[in-house]
Amino acid sequence: MSIPDFQTTQQILKAPYNFDFLTLHDAAVERDLHRGLLEHMKGFMLELGVGFAFVGSNHHLVVSGEDFYLDLLFYHLKLRAFVVVELKAAEFKPEYAGKLNFYLSAVNDLLRHPQDNPTIGILLCKGRNRVIVEYALRDVHKPIGVAEYRLAQALPEHLKGSLPTVEQLEAELQTVGDEGQEGETVGYGG
Repeated sequence: MSIPDFQTTQQILKAPYNFDFLTLHDAAVERDLHRGLLEHMKGFMLELGVGFAFVGSNHHLVVSGEDFYLDLLFYHLKLRAFVVVELKAAEFKPEYAGKLNFYLSAVNDLLRHPQDNPTIGILLCKGRNRVIVEYALRDVHKPIGVAEYRLAQALPEHLKGSLPTVEQLEAELQTVGDEGQEGETVGYGG
């Protein structure tokens, strides 16, 4: 059984991840990003690529009596390894690597089975400076990758007002649902 290394981690990373299926804007906070990815898990899983199995969201770990919550936890079937995904709605900061390194150690000790490979970490940030990422990860000996994500761009100014807003569409769908057959529901999941 091979151990995931830096090159293997880089192979499962995309650059950048395209989250156009989310209806978020650049000012979205981590909570919005997290909730959006959960509501659109199918799109997120397709964007991650082949081999990922979803384990949980806000996965709870107790380390030395303290509570910690992993943003997203996956298991990669081909690599036979847990994959911790941390979401950051900001540019990469070196301290993010330290936190993810801690989570990988905890998952390795608390969740990993003897036949599993070491846990892999993916840090999804709004942006990253390659030099700062390189310095932050230089002496980290765990498989960690840092990738950017992109959200759908807002409508161009010349199209605003020509198309209905999300709120207008939701109101229209609600009206159609209210007029529909008894027991029929129209609307968004979530």
